[in-house]
Amino acid sequence: MKILKGNGEKVITALIKLIGALTILPVVFIIGYIIVKGLPAISKTFLFSMPAEGMREGGIFPSIVGTIWLTVMTIIFAVPFGVFTGVYLVEYSKDNWVRRIINLTIVNLAGIPSIVYGLFGMALFVIALNFGTSLLAGSLTLSIMCLPVIITATREALLAIPNTLREASLALGATKWETTIKVVLPAALPGILTGIILSISRAAGETAPIIFTVAAYYLPFLPSSIWEQAMALPYHLYVISTQVAKMPKEIMNGTLFVLVFITVGFNLFGAWVRIKFRKKI
Repeated sequence: MKILKGNGEKVITALIKLIGALTILPVVFIIGYIIVKGLPAISKTFLFSMPAEGMREGGIFPSIVGTIWLTVMTIIFAVPFGVFTGVYLVEYSKDNWVRRIINLTIVNLAGIPSIVYGLFGMALFVIALNFGTSLLAGSLTLSIMCLPVIITATREALLAIPNTLREASLALGATKWETTIKVVLPAALPGILTGIILSISRAAGETAPIIFTVAAYYLPFLPSSIWEQAMALPYHLYVISTQVAKMPKEIMNGTLFVLVFITVGFNLFGAWVRIKFRKKI
């Protein structure tokens, strides 16, 4: 019986490893395909020049700059609001109908399709608040889309911190606010950063929300303020893949490579920050 039991455990362990490998394989295949197809198109001209000849020649520099602008502004708007909302729900709110409504709203927001966020952003920021089709309207729309993931990650990370840590800080004379900012938040930071990375990565690759709020079909210059339109890599990739006739495949593959590279770059930077804080803790 012991032999059978040992063999059963080995079979289950091997099966779990196989499932894990099968989960990773599609990701490895997709990234490998993008690298093989897209890397040959990368050059100094492609990365740092303006598009020309109806975007069939030249580079994608305005799209790269627009994507970085949108991502950075989304971080500025979404992260403080999302984190402090999570702090409020865990550390300050009481278990009443208001808290339950907020939690239900967060869950519902997480399931809304991205195109709905785009239509909402157009109605509120572009039309009602008169921001126009601009970087500000686009980044605010993406920020709202990121909030459910950031709030949920912050809430779960804070709930994972043992209450003994809070009690020890309060017993030493710290106030509730000091305990939250100096003790609880630093301990929960690795989990919070995970949620931020996931949400910002999604925002950097979204197309539907920015179509209605910021993205321009073709702009051979860089935006000079947050009140202007901008090109963005996700929308640019959609346009050259579906709207431009006789588009060279090298440009499409190169654009896809740059978009994935920027997204993975934000992920790696966030992971590096998370590891640094975890070591410090």
